[in-house]
Formats: sequence, C-alpha cells, structure tokens
Amino acid sequence: MKFTLSWLREHLDTDASLERITTTLSAIGIEVEGVHNPAAELGSFRIARVIEAVQHPNADRLRALRVDAGDGRELSVVCGAPNARTGMKGVLALPGAFIPGTGITLKLGEIRGVKSEAMMLSMREMGLGDDHTGIVDLPEDAPVGETYVTWAGLDDPVIEIKVTPNRGDALSVRGIARDLAAAGLGTLKPWEVQPVAGAYPSPLQWRIDDKRACTWVLGRAVRGVRNGPSPKWLQDRLVAIGLRPINALVDVTNFFTFAYGRPLHVFDVAKVAGPTLSMRMARPGEELVALNGKTYALTDEDGVIADANGVEALGGVVGGEHSGCDETTTECFIECALFDPVRIALSGRRHDVRSDARSRFERGIDPALLPKALDAATRMIIELCGGEASEVSAAGAEPGWARSATLRFERIAGLGGLDLPAGEAERRLTALGLCTVAREAERITVAVPPWRNDIAGHGALDQDPALPADRARQAAEGCAAVEPECDLVEEVLRLGGLDAVPPVSL
Repeated sequence: MKFTLSWLREHLDTDASLERITTTLSAIGIEVEGVHNPAAELGSFRIARVIEAVQHPNADRLRALRVDAGDGRELSVVCGAPNARTGMKGVLALPGAFIPGTGITLKLGEIRGVKSEAMMLSMREMGLGDDHTGIVDLPEDAPVGETYVTWAGLDDPVIEIKVTPNRGDALSVRGIARDLAAAGLGTLKPWEVQPVAGAYPSPLQWRIDDKRACTWVLGRAVRGVRNGPSPKWLQDRLVAIGLRPINALVDVTNFFTFAYGRPLHVFDVAKVAGPTLSMRMARPGEELVALNGKTYALTDEDGVIADANGVEALGGVVGGEHSGCDETTTECFIECALFDPVRIALSGRRHDVRSDARSRFERGIDPALLPKALDAATRMIIELCGGEASEVSAAGAEPGWARSATLRFERIAGLGGLDLPAGEAERRLTALGLCTVAREAERITVAVPPWRNDIAGHGALDQDPALPADRARQAAEGCAAVEPECDLVEEVLRLGGLDAVPPVSL
C-alpha cells in the first residue's frame, strides 16, 4: 500500500520527521518497502510561458516556439503537441534533465533545421499520468520560473508499506495513523461525520438471498449529480499512489478505500434493472464483463450482486462494466457492504482478480464502519458532484463483533521476553483503542475495537472433522484461552519497537 506524507498528516497530528515515521513503522511491524519523492525526479522542471508559437517551416506536424524560461532567457523549442499556442503556460525541461516518462536525458538538438533548446512536457512524459494528447496547459496565474513540483504541491513523499495478512486495518491511511499515534508519534485526529438526511425514497432496494454472498449491506442513491473529472487535489492524491483518476464518482470510492480501508462501489441507477439489487450466489452459466474489461465465467461458489437482468458485480472483488458510472450518470447508487473474507479470497484467487477491494475484504474490514462510511461518502459526492441523497436502503444486520481479551502481565516477560511495567502495557493497549474492561494487579481485560478483527478473533480455519469429540473440544477451549492473550502480548511488544525485544532462548 502507498500513501503520501501529507495524507498521513491529515489523520495524524505530529511533528515527526519522515525518517522517524518510516523507522517507527518498521519497528512496530509495518514494513516500509520504500519512499519515493516526486520532487527528486521533477525538481528541475519549471513553469514557462510560450511567447510565440508558429508553424515549423519544414514540418507540417511540428510547431516552433519561443519560450520564456523565467530566468531572463528566451529559448527555441520545437514541439509536436497540437495544443501548443501563443500565450499558454506549461512545464519546461532544460538540457540535462531526465524525463521519467520516456527514460531519456534531454540534450540540445536541432529538428528539421530549427534549434530546440528545451522541451515542453506532457503529463505522461513527467510520469504523472497517461495523458499524452498535448503538453501540460497550466492556468494563467501559474508563476513563470517557479519549479513545477512546488507550485503543484508535488513535493510530497510517497511511502510504500507491506501489510501482513492479519492487518486489514493497516490497509488504510487512518489505520497507519492510529498505529503511529499509539507508538507515541503524535495524536490521531478525530473523524466526525454528520448523518445525511434522505430527501426521497431510494430507487433501489437491497435484498440478501444468500448469506454466503453478503451478511450486511447499506446503500443510498444521489440524484442530480454532475459526474466529470474529480478536483485536482483528489486526482493528485490518487496519481501519487499509482491510481488512474477516472471520474469524480469512481474517484470518491477509491479515496475511501485507501483513506479508511472501506471499499465502496457506485452503480448508475439508470443502468440497473430495478428496483432490487440482490446479494446471491452465481448461477451456472452466468458471466460478468468487469470494469477491467475482462469477462469472467462465474461459479456457484462466487457471491455476486445482481439485478433483474443478471450479475452486475462480483461482490467485494470487482464491479461490472454495464452498470458503471460515467460522464452521463445523473443518479448514482452507493454500495457499502460486508463480505466473508474467506469467500472473497477464494473468488479472487479463482478468477485471478487482484483488486484493492479484494485485498481489504479478504483481510477483514471494520464491520461497524458501514453507516458512518456511507454518510461520509454521500457528503463527499454531493460536495463534488452536487445533487441530493435518498433514504438508506439496508439488508442483513451488523454482525456481533464485540469481544474481549485478557492479558496476564507476567506473560509479557514469560512469553515475550520483555520486562515491562504493567502500567505501560495498559497504556499501549488503550492507545490502540482497546478499552479497559477490568484491571487487577496481575491482569487486564480489554474490549477489542471493531477495526481489529485479528485480535481475539474466531479464526478462519475449521477443525478437522475427524478429530475425536473430546480432543476437538479441548483444542477449541485451549485456542480460545491462549490465542487472545498471545495477540495482546504481540501488540504490547511491537508498540515499543520490535528491535527493543531482547533475544532470549525459547
């Protein structure tokens, strides 16, 4: 997973340096795979103004430009972009600059008899997107001579982490911020969401036909939307972490996937054969033409979202092309659902679909977040696209996620090898959001928050049915007694830094 430093700071109030943040992440068990700062590659590119753009005297498809580089020089530039024109502002690369989108180092040259002393760049040539239809066309108020990354706010390091299979909560910027705050690097900022009142009945209703496909789902429509390109800040954020902006409605769903670890999907209401969307298992012979352009032959082990005409999405894995939102969408329907992690993993593996939604659902997401996430996404869509929201449609029910775990303080040293005062152990647990239920001199019992399904969970593996009944019962009781405490020991150890745990003999 990738995220920018500025995005992290929106959730974490901290003055810690980039180096301290990355060092702490690795120390608490979230491995940092790398840090990339676009400013390192793009730092030499500057904003320039085209003084004059005329037809190249010896080439029909080229234009000869005179460019103000912002340092008192006027440079001759040969350009093949169809949008190059007198008076525009763009991004200029000087000789010796490395062009990341092409892999070349720029040199002085002459093209068809006209000197070319620099290069006006497209987004793709800068490695900031796929657009190569023309050179970057900047607003009139862009300051000539200033470095492009400074003006565009791209001097923002991108941190890439590796997340273990048990830490679904760490596949979100907010989850990372929560861990860093618990490790002492600042304070987790509050995230308050005001409920959105419904202005009209939802045009689509949820129905769960098979609980194997889905256990709980919420949804609501927003009508009167204007779906075009998302604002620059959102596009920049997605591009920075390697995603391609599509349109405002889709970009909002990708934002929530990474910001809060909460995958969402939007349907175009006009393309759904309503009035019901059902969660069910696929039927023999059904296929899905997915948003990635591929067609999947489904099996009766795949949970799907279907309308009256058939399958519209492989639930929790990938949406369908037919009902996707585009620039013609005027009413969307937001899906916010809870899927079984094992079934999602098996479906994704069966069809070889690697999606951001799958990677989160198969690890397990916060089962209590659905109402809050739906309201927050609704507000963001209305803010970006206009419109008004419908009432919420729901099916199924919030699962019983509440559970507790008990830690005997002596086990921190006995199992973990680290001598730690009981008060510090309690502080570390509560800093993660594990609330104290009972505290004695020798032990503490904490309530586990919904975003940590890996602590004191039931596990995904079934017992071997061939086990004798007595042995199976004893094994189950032993796991229930031992595993939650081991989970708490691990949390206490890692928050102080795994490098601080002394190596001791087993």
